[in-house]
Amino acid sequence: MSEDPSTRIALVTGAGRGIGKAIAEALADAGHTVLCISKNPTSCGAVADAINQSGGKAHALAVDVADGNAVAEAAAELSKEHGTIEILVNNAGITRDGLLFRMSDEDWDSVIQTNLTSCFHWCRALGRPMTRSRWGRIVNISSVTGVVGNAGQANYAAAKSGMIGLTKTLAKEFAGRNVTVNAVAPGFIQTDMTEGLSDEVKEAASKFIPLKRFGVVEDISHIVEFLCSPKAGYITGQVFSVDGGMAM
Repeated sequence: MSEDPSTRIALVTGAGRGIGKAIAEALADAGHTVLCISKNPTSCGAVADAINQSGGKAHALAVDVADGNAVAEAAAELSKEHGTIEILVNNAGITRDGLLFRMSDEDWDSVIQTNLTSCFHWCRALGRPMTRSRWGRIVNISSVTGVVGNAGQANYAAAKSGMIGLTKTLAKEFAGRNVTVNAVAPGFIQTDMTEGLSDEVKEAASKFIPLKRFGVVEDISHIVEFLCSPKAGYITGQVFSVDGGMAM
C-alpha cells in the first residue's frame, strides 16, 4: 500500500493499447502507481515509459494472462516488489469471431482462457491480499456483447457474460472486507480493433447506437478511475454499460 492513502498500487491487464492504455494513464493521472501488464513487452513498456516521462509512476511486465501459472508467478513477484496491489483492472481480451458451426475448439478455448479465466486467476492471486488489508477495488472490463449477445461472437459473449457473473459473485464474497468488485461493459469504442472495420460496418453498427456514434477510450477510463476511487466505496456488484444506449 502507498504511504499516501489516496494513492494506491494499481495493476491493469491489456495495458499496451486501446482501452487498457487509457485506463493505465487515467489511474496514473489520479496519482496511483500503475503496473502495466500485456503479453507484448514492447507495448506495455512504451505505455509505462510514457507515464513516467509525463510525471507519473508506472512499471511494465510482460505476462501471458492466458497462462494461469504465469499469472500466479507475476502476481507473487509484483506483490513482493510493490506490496499489496489494491486496484486491479482486468481488461485483457482477444476476439476470434465466427459463427458457432464454424468455430474451432481452439478459437473457443483461447477466448475463454484469455478473457475470462485470466480474470479468475488475477482476482484469486490479488484478491486475498486486498481482503487482508481491508481495502480494494476490482474492475472487470466486460462488453455490451456480454449483456445482449452478438451473432458470430459466441466465445466472446460467453466470456464477457461470465465476467459479469464472476463480478457479482466476488462482490458478495469480498464485501465484508471492504473490497468492491464492479464491471464496465463498453459498447463500440474507437480503438485499433474498431479501426479495422470498414466504413460500411461502422455505419451499420451506428444504427444500433441511440447516440449514433462510437465512444472514445476516455469514456471508459473515466468511469474506471471513478470506480477505483474512495468516492465509489459504496458501489459494488454493479455493471456499468458505457455503450451510447445500446443495452437500454
